[in-house]
Amino acid sequence: MKVIAIIPARSGSKTIPDKNIRMFGDKPLIAHSIRHGIQSKYVNRVIVSTDSEHYAKIAKEYGAETPFLRPPEISGDLSTDLEVFSHALKWLEKNEGYVPEICVHLRPTHPIRNVMDIDKIIEMLLGSPSADSVRSISPAIENPFKMWFMNENTRYLAPVVTCEIPEAYNQPRQRFPIVYSQNACIDVVRSRVILEMNSMSGKNILGYVMGVNFDIDTEDQWRKAEHYYLQNRFDNTDPSASTANQTRTYCFDIDGIIASIVPDLRYDLAVPIQENVRKVNQLYDTGHKIILFTARGSKSGKGWQDTTERQLAEWGVKYHQLIFGKPAADYYIDDKSIDMEEL
Repeated sequence: MKVIAIIPARSGSKTIPDKNIRMFGDKPLIAHSIRHGIQSKYVNRVIVSTDSEHYAKIAKEYGAETPFLRPPEISGDLSTDLEVFSHALKWLEKNEGYVPEICVHLRPTHPIRNVMDIDKIIEMLLGSPSADSVRSISPAIENPFKMWFMNENTRYLAPVVTCEIPEAYNQPRQRFPIVYSQNACIDVVRSRVILEMNSMSGKNILGYVMGVNFDIDTEDQWRKAEHYYLQNRFDNTDPSASTANQTRTYCFDIDGIIASIVPDLRYDLAVPIQENVRKVNQLYDTGHKIILFTARGSKSGKGWQDTTERQLAEWGVKYHQLIFGKPAADYYIDDKSIDMEEL
């Protein structure tokens, strides 16, 4: 089975100049994706498609092939993945007689991924003859059922998603089905889909759900991804996608992080913040110590322990220790604080 990984890496990034070769951790950004492709047990060749001799030189230094330079007409801001992959496949067939059965799309802007995920996605496609491709996805952060198109002339709104739920945009999110977004981490597609169907996905697309999502397009996303990479000493071959070398202790405030903020200290009305609960549980499951703390009752003197423990059990929050002892205050300053989005 001929399986090729193609890493598109044009040189014209404007948001972060020369993003693809900027140092991320201990190596250029593009080098991480090259390493992922090389470490896959199914990928036979790793090719970088770039329009830059300089980028090509760096890619070769980290083990990739750069048998051609991408033409400038398909290296602009509006150039599509389909143009890039069609060019690569046609060049390889014409100049080498090489025609792979499967293409793996590894974007250089996603430096944190598990090699095991690449192999599992390839296996999904190999095990599903009717599938045209497999695309990695993550639970959507924003809810599309509450999104709108706006007519720029009349200012009237129209829902982005229409479904059988009457006025879905006025309903609680608990009524909606789970929605996923493509996370730009790993796409695997049959070569014939690209060349014969003129598509990067085809019609029958399988989904591979992933928890982490570190696609980099802005400086803020770069900072968060690099912080995660450096703090966790990330090992791309570790199936847990977490700390490979050591466990850590994480302390989480309950209200505002685990649970919603409620008016008038009515903590019994709090509801879980599901995405944050998922992240906490993922840390717990990968061996880290989880400590929860709260100021509940420190201002009023009322005992909230039974209610809090019951809520945590009902919400399925995994933890090792619960501390009641945080002082009531308007602001908290902590030199070790990180944002939940960085976990």
